[in-house]
Amino acid sequence: MVRPVRTGPPRSARFTGYPGGMPTALIWLIFALGLAGAEALTGDMFLLMLSGGALSAAAASWLTDWPIWADGAVFLVVSVLLLVLVRPALRRRLWSGADTETGVVALQGKRALVLDRVELNGGQVKLEGQVWTARPLADADVFEPGEHVTVMHIDGATAVVGKVL
Repeated sequence: MVRPVRTGPPRSARFTGYPGGMPTALIWLIFALGLAGAEALTGDMFLLMLSGGALSAAAASWLTDWPIWADGAVFLVVSVLLLVLVRPALRRRLWSGADTETGVVALQGKRALVLDRVELNGGQVKLEGQVWTARPLADADVFEPGEHVTVMHIDGATAVVGKVL
């Protein structure tokens, strides 16, 4: 029995890729860069995780002589791991202060210390380290110095306060 003689370079020395000569690793790299560029438009960190998967598939394709479906499996596994493990932590770190209220809205519901008697005609409270002009929410309420009150809302430069909740 005669075995056929194999011609051409050995399998490890062949130029792997699609017909026409473009290596698979280069295709994965272009795909990774395209996903990273698209991420710049969305800012959701989803496409960036897929880009990391494509980059790892490019590395696997360049370092090994696996078939294309194995590179796809590397892409899938790494992308899922990045989406599940890295993306939530990254989003928390980058968007932790996005829903924080600022300005006078942030002062609503805060406790204040009465410095000067607060009644219908005015008074003063210490709120977040600053002295504010204050008036009671209900016209009949009167708060004496040393009492704690709750800021109901801010009206111009005056804190409208009520009983501690």
